[in-house]
Amino acid sequence: MYRVLLPALTLLFSSWNGLVNAASQPLTQISANIGPNPNNVGMFLYKPTKLASPLPLIVAIHQCTGSAQGYFESTQYANLADQYGFLVIYPNSPRSGSCFDVNTPQTLSHNGGGDSQGIASMVSYAISTYGVDPTKVFVTGTSSGAMMTNVMAGSYPNLFAAASAYSGVPFGCFAGASSWNSQCSEGQLIKTAEQWGDEVRAAYPGYTGPRPKMMLWHGTADTTLYYANYGEEIKEWTDVLGMSQSPTTTTQNDPQSGYTKTTYGSVVVGYSAAGVGHTVPVHETIDLAWFGIPFSSTGTPTTTIPISTPPATTTSSSTGSTGTGTGTTGTQSEWGQCGGIGWTGPMSCVAGSTCQVINAYYSQCLP
Repeated sequence: MYRVLLPALTLLFSSWNGLVNAASQPLTQISANIGPNPNNVGMFLYKPTKLASPLPLIVAIHQCTGSAQGYFESTQYANLADQYGFLVIYPNSPRSGSCFDVNTPQTLSHNGGGDSQGIASMVSYAISTYGVDPTKVFVTGTSSGAMMTNVMAGSYPNLFAAASAYSGVPFGCFAGASSWNSQCSEGQLIKTAEQWGDEVRAAYPGYTGPRPKMMLWHGTADTTLYYANYGEEIKEWTDVLGMSQSPTTTTQNDPQSGYTKTTYGSVVVGYSAAGVGHTVPVHETIDLAWFGIPFSSTGTPTTTIPISTPPATTTSSSTGSTGTGTGTTGTQSEWGQCGGIGWTGPMSCVAGSTCQVINAYYSQCLP
């Protein structure tokens, strides 16, 4: 499935193989009966030693050619779970090529079947088994995982409070395709905001409850899932959430040089990454701030996660422990990004923290 996508993603993520994060606990496969799971999507759970109260949950969905274990290793959600006490579910694609079902009528409808129902069952299982607060469930993913993030937000709006999608396409963009949809992937499927909104509303007829707020990331140089899809996602979710397609605010070089942040009220945020291809690197601490983590908790910190400020314009080259990148002369806050392929922000950390390589694309200021 999605044969066109696989070579590009294999090249992109090959440098992540074997890069294990520093999480304190192992990733565990859940083999219990979790409920309806027609495609047998795998459920993998990260449960830190100390749990927050109330207990949040993040569902983190991997890309094509990826795996639950690979996304666990190449992102920092598990490390941050050790710090802030939330659970992380990593779904595992059940098919060759490791892409998720984002195109069938079953997955694009509430309780209709497909991969989305299996992931929804994982959420319900975590709520009933581990005591997850049902108002504090979030979803994120990269590429096929970002597409699936859009699907989960559309088919199961009752389960999620917020979403963050890295380099995906709108809900319903691949609808009806047997596998790859070139019209969608190349950014040629253009609809009005209302038409996109209708796609989402049709997934759960009669639903009038709350819907997740959306954060959307996309690179302007993406030639796998073209940049035009970013604008279509913005149109879709602003319509669904009742916002104007005109930005409330626009901020240049936020959270780093070359990125433009636009907001649409308080419920849709977009990050356009100039010159970035497929995919935009994951910004975990910004995701957590969007999700509202940390909450008031037991046994975990309750301070606000720092978010990096726009960097200075003076640049200098640097390599070494921060990884490959061209950084500014500014100083990054604790937990902020400080290096990696394509990084152009600050590469020095505030006193008390050091820049540590997480993977080829991401270094972070850690205490």
